[in-house]
Amino acid sequence: MTTSETLLEAFEAHRALLTAVAYRMLGRFADAEDVVQEAWLRWSSAGREEVREPRAYLVRVTTRLALDRLRQVQARREEYVGPWLPEPVTTAYTTACTGAERAELADSVSLALLVVLESLSPLERAVFVLREAFDLPFKDIAEATGRSEAAVRQLAGRARRHVAERRPRFDADPARGRELTERFLAAAGGGSLQDLLALLAPDVRLVADSGGRAKGPRRIIHSADKVARFLLAVAAVPLPEPEYRLVEVNGGPALLLLSRGRPDSVLCLAVAEGRVSTVYLMRNPDKLSGLRPVAHTARGHSA
Repeated sequence: MTTSETLLEAFEAHRALLTAVAYRMLGRFADAEDVVQEAWLRWSSAGREEVREPRAYLVRVTTRLALDRLRQVQARREEYVGPWLPEPVTTAYTTACTGAERAELADSVSLALLVVLESLSPLERAVFVLREAFDLPFKDIAEATGRSEAAVRQLAGRARRHVAERRPRFDADPARGRELTERFLAAAGGGSLQDLLALLAPDVRLVADSGGRAKGPRRIIHSADKVARFLLAVAAVPLPEPEYRLVEVNGGPALLLLSRGRPDSVLCLAVAEGRVSTVYLMRNPDKLSGLRPVAHTARGHSA
């Protein structure tokens, strides 16, 4: 086996972990894949004396590259048309994945969490992701971010408090979420305002991401009545060869609408106390062109 083959095998053994880290930091698979590709280039050209522990080295390189990319994309998002939502990903599980690990993965990639992470500084987001999603020791996070361990502990505490204050509460029961999503589809498809209102919390919000590339509200819609009427109006618009699928996106049930076999929209529901508290509607074709799975990565371990 050649040296290049050995390097590639070692890198591929950690690719899922690196992609998982980069996606949670950046919220877009395309950006995450670019970062992982750059990490490969750094890995393949690194002097072997630099690499004592391949996993630690690759996480450190990926984190620093993701930090640089995050600072760049945050500046671009200030000019984004309408609300910005993370790119939806289908959630894949290994056969050995336990119920606790499923819940852990769902929590770490939920749209509600990723939206809140957008309000953190790039460094706070990196520390939060590495600590909360992957349970890395503070020493390793300090090496990955180029900060002291004491500074990392402060950043972790600040980020954790920030997320706790802003993160909406939601029901974690997947069966309940799936049932509510099915009822939601039936109510919207049937044109029943009263049935739809019965599923929505009074202060429900609808957040739509079209990026100016598709039709969609450019402001957040508030209140059950306004959200319900908007959804019924959308459902009444005919699409060529429509097809609905109930899928699992970012750890929760979602509706995927296809038109002529291509993704048109993804609708995800955040559920709290048995009712829909937030509707996330994604229509930007750049984020729907290839709904891809995000791998399970157990805490402290590569996938």
